[in-house]
Amino acid sequence: MSSHREAPEISMDPVADSTDLYAFVSPDQPNTITLIANYIPLQAPAGGPNFYQFGDDVRYAIHIDNDGDGKADVTYRFTFHNRLRDPETFLYNTGPITALNSTNWNTRQFYSVHRFSDEGGTRTELGKNLACPPCNIGPLSTPNYDKLAAAAVHDLGHGIRVFAGQRAEGFYVDLGAIFDLGDLRPFENLHNQYGMNVFSGPAPGVNATNQLNVHSIAIQVPTRELVQEVASGESDPKSVIGVWTTASRQAASVFDAERGKTVSSGPFRQVSRLGNPLINEVIIALGDKDRWNALPPVDDKQFAHYYAHPGLAAALPSLYPGVFPNLAALVKSGKARADLEAILLTGIPSGIIPGFQNSTGPVLSDMLRLNTAIPPSGSPNILGLIGGDLAGFPNGRRVFDDIVTVELRAVAGLTFALVDPSFTPDSAASAVTDGLTSTSVKAPYLNTFPYLGVPYSGFDNPS
Repeated sequence: MSSHREAPEISMDPVADSTDLYAFVSPDQPNTITLIANYIPLQAPAGGPNFYQFGDDVRYAIHIDNDGDGKADVTYRFTFHNRLRDPETFLYNTGPITALNSTNWNTRQFYSVHRFSDEGGTRTELGKNLACPPCNIGPLSTPNYDKLAAAAVHDLGHGIRVFAGQRAEGFYVDLGAIFDLGDLRPFENLHNQYGMNVFSGPAPGVNATNQLNVHSIAIQVPTRELVQEVASGESDPKSVIGVWTTASRQAASVFDAERGKTVSSGPFRQVSRLGNPLINEVIIALGDKDRWNALPPVDDKQFAHYYAHPGLAAALPSLYPGVFPNLAALVKSGKARADLEAILLTGIPSGIIPGFQNSTGPVLSDMLRLNTAIPPSGSPNILGLIGGDLAGFPNGRRVFDDIVTVELRAVAGLTFALVDPSFTPDSAASAVTDGLTSTSVKAPYLNTFPYLGVPYSGFDNPS
């Protein structure tokens, strides 16, 4: 995932680990914005007998900043609770689950949705006792899973729809190559600085998340509900929102043997957050990762040096000797990466990319920024902005966007010329990739809400 196991503490708490965040103008409902927050990384589909579910002791939230101060103006909070039909069986289900109220389904999960505005001062209940779908167990237990999951898309009225449950992992990444000292398979013939003849030459990427599942919280909301006022066009600063997701836990948890469950107490504290993809995983240094997860975006000025001087940019020239000479010179010069600061911490101001801006102003804050006035693309490009598609990452993020390649190329210097025309990117900067595309995902993305594909079946999964 773009933020899987990204910090020491949260890697031990997958139920609260925010793995991916998406925000985009809905392609089939362009007057709405779809927000998707994924949790619980790297789920093996054959996960019985205790299949995956959201934490009933975790507060999950998606936050929206619409005035550029790095603070939430609108928050959607999701809280979950479980209902056990028969505590005397070890089974998740005792027969086929053909409906969300099936008596064969033993371990069911439900949730409530609340909207907070005025920096948390106004709370509105949008829905309660909303059913999650079961996990996709297999053809006997969950026949016609598509229909079963579709029944878990809930219409809350006023143009708002929600879904919370298992989905196919839509993020593709060659984790094995990236964390093997950046041994990107398409460039293995260049990766010989250790003098070891162990590489057979360029090879396709290997999708480490292939046929794994994730748990998604998705909400589709009319644009007017998220912005200060409907913008006059894409050049209007009011068109831009910043989005991030969090998970919070209470300060103390104790197992109550008499009740047979863990009881939590004390104030809720944030333990995970995610705005732009791959930030805590790759940009923030190890000693600050847990602290970054616990803070709101408005406090991100203290982490700005990691964006201005990313460790990966310094590592690429040594990992690939002679391949990135201009990047090496840029790193040696000590110049701050104003391009990455703009893309990730303030948004891109007008005048840098013709016909585009998604700036939220001068406050440094890591948020996924979306210009809500830019319509969905009729011919989407998975490389988003660097591929000429103004509706794609880093203008929000769609489920199929190739954020690994986009961020690799940006860190490699491809975007620095936008802020310093005297800089010439290395030719490799426009070619670097982990060798994957959206076709590396086996489960097809959906054309309608909730857009991520049907989760892989435990019975049918080769693992």
